[in-house]
Amino acid sequence: MALPNAEVLFGDSPDAPKLSKAEVATRFDGLMQAVDNAPTRVLGPQDVASAFSAGHGIDFTGQPKSAYGALAKALEAPELVKGISAEALASVTDALEQLKGQQPDLVKDITTGSPISTGLVAFDLEAPAKMLTPRPTPLRNRIPRKKGIGTSHRFKRITGFTGTGTGGVGNIHPGIADTTQTNFAPSGASQSLYYARGPKISYAGDDQVVPYSQFSVSDEVTWSAQYAGQGFQDIRQLSRTSLLYSSMLLEERMLLMGRGTASAFLGAVAAPTGLTLTARSAAAGETALSGVSTNIYIKVTSDAGDFGQSVLTSAANVAPSGGQVVDVTVTLPAGATGLRVYVSTGASDPGDASRWYAGRSGYATFTLQGALPTSGTAASTVTADSTAYANGYDGILPICTGANSGYVNRLNAALSTSNPGSEWQAAFASLYQAVKADPDRTLLNGSDRKQLSDALKTSSSSNYRMTITQDEVSGVTLGDVVNTIVNEVTGKGVSVEVHPWMPQGNSVILSDTLPVPDSQVSEVWAAWNVQDLMGIDWPVTQFAYESSSYWYGTFLCYAPAWNGAITGIKLV
Repeated sequence: MALPNAEVLFGDSPDAPKLSKAEVATRFDGLMQAVDNAPTRVLGPQDVASAFSAGHGIDFTGQPKSAYGALAKALEAPELVKGISAEALASVTDALEQLKGQQPDLVKDITTGSPISTGLVAFDLEAPAKMLTPRPTPLRNRIPRKKGIGTSHRFKRITGFTGTGTGGVGNIHPGIADTTQTNFAPSGASQSLYYARGPKISYAGDDQVVPYSQFSVSDEVTWSAQYAGQGFQDIRQLSRTSLLYSSMLLEERMLLMGRGTASAFLGAVAAPTGLTLTARSAAAGETALSGVSTNIYIKVTSDAGDFGQSVLTSAANVAPSGGQVVDVTVTLPAGATGLRVYVSTGASDPGDASRWYAGRSGYATFTLQGALPTSGTAASTVTADSTAYANGYDGILPICTGANSGYVNRLNAALSTSNPGSEWQAAFASLYQAVKADPDRTLLNGSDRKQLSDALKTSSSSNYRMTITQDEVSGVTLGDVVNTIVNEVTGKGVSVEVHPWMPQGNSVILSDTLPVPDSQVSEVWAAWNVQDLMGIDWPVTQFAYESSSYWYGTFLCYAPAWNGAITGIKLV
C-alpha cells in the first residue's frame, strides 16, 4: 500500500486556506524530520518475556497489559468472532497458546552454561606448549669430537717396554761386567756376534681398529598438524628442535652405556647364573608379600642399561608363607649394570606370557615384597638378546667394566659407613699400582652419591667431623655432599659428579688425560666422526614435512687400563 502524497496530507483540508506547493513541501519535510527524531527502542529478551507474561495479560481495569493480552482480547471481539469461522479462530487461538508455551525457551537467560554447556566464553590458552623435557648431555659436552675419514679409525699403541711394568713385559736387571757378552742376532741366525753390552729390552704393543657406524632418528609433521597449529605454535620448529635434542640425548646414552658387536667391541652381555630364591620374614622397612597363596616363579635377565637386556634364565620357584618376602639372588656377568626380574604365580608355572616385570636392581639381589605385578611388560617380550648392536660402539660403562679395564670391583653391598669412600681408595691404589694412573673424576648415580654423602655424616670414624654453624637470623643450614675424594695414594682431588643417566648401582672412575709425559695421548676418550651430527629435511612427497638427523662415527678409549669401575652398589 502506497503512502498518500504530500498534497493529500497537507493541502486538501476544507477548513484551511489553500496552501502553496512550497508550503506543502515544507510541512512534509517537517513531518519526516519528526519521524526521524522519534525515540526508538530495541526489544530484548526481557521485553519479550513481559509481552508473554503469565495469564492472559489483562490488568485489573480490563485493559491488556502485554502484547499477548492485546492479541487474546482482540480474538474475543464480537466482530472478529462473527467474521471468521470457528475452526479458523480456534486455529489462531491454539497457535497463540503454543507461542506462549515456547516463551521460557525463547527468553532463557544466557549464562556460562547456557545455551551451550561449555559457555559462550573465550579460552585463556597460553601459547606455546611448555617443554618439560630434561636434556642434559654432560659427556657429549665434555668429550672431544674429532674428524674421521673412511670406514674405521685405526691407531697403534705401545703398551709397555722393559721397565714400565705394563703390557705384560717383564723386568730385567741391567748390571753388567767387563766380560759380559750379549748377542743381538735374530733368533735362528747362522752367525751371531757378541758384544760387551747390557741385555736387550723388550716391547709390547697392539693395533686397534675401531669401525664407524651410522646413526639417525626421524620425525614427521603432517600438514594438518602444522596448519592447525598456526597461531599457537610453530609445529615444524618444535619437531626440528625435538629431533636435535633427541639425537644428542641418544648419543649421550650411547657414550655412557652403548655396546657394539663388531670385533673391536665387547659384544652381548651374558644372562645371569646361579639363580636362587630365598623366602624370609620381612625385615624392618620391608612389606610382606600380599595376594600370594601358591608358588612364585621367577626368571631374570642381565640389565645393560637403557638399550636392553640379556636373554632370560630358566625359571626358579618358591612358596613363601605369610609375612615373608623373597630374595632373588644371582651371579651377574661382566658388563651387567644389574638384573631385571620377571614374576608369575600359580600352582604350576603359567609361562612367560603371564610373567610380569617386577623391577630391577643395581646389585646381585632383588627383594620381592608387597603386591606382585599382574600386568605390564611380560617376559614373553624378551625374545632375544638386546644388550649389544651391530651398528653401535662400546660406551664408558662397558669399557670400564670390560676385560681391558684397569680395575673392576663388584661390591654387592652398600657403601661403607665405617670408612666412607674406602671403595674408591682401593680403586685408586690398584690403578696406581698397575699403570701409575691418577684419575680425574668419578661418575655416580644420584642415589649412590647421596649414599656416599650420608655415609660420611653417619660415620663413627673420628677422622671426619662436620660443624653446623648458626647465623644470627635464619638458623642452620642442613645437608652436606661429597664433591671431591682425595686420592690417598697421589694426593690428587678426584671430582665426584652425578651423571643424569647413570644406572643405579654403578660408578666409573675416569682419567681424562694420562700422567705420562710424551704419551701422544692428548685425551683418553674421544669421539671420531666422519660426519658429525647434521639435520636433513626430506623433499615433500606427501602431505607431511619429514626430517631426520644423521651422524657417522665412533667412540674410543686410548687407555682403558687407566680407568675403572665400582658396580653392585646396594641401594639403601
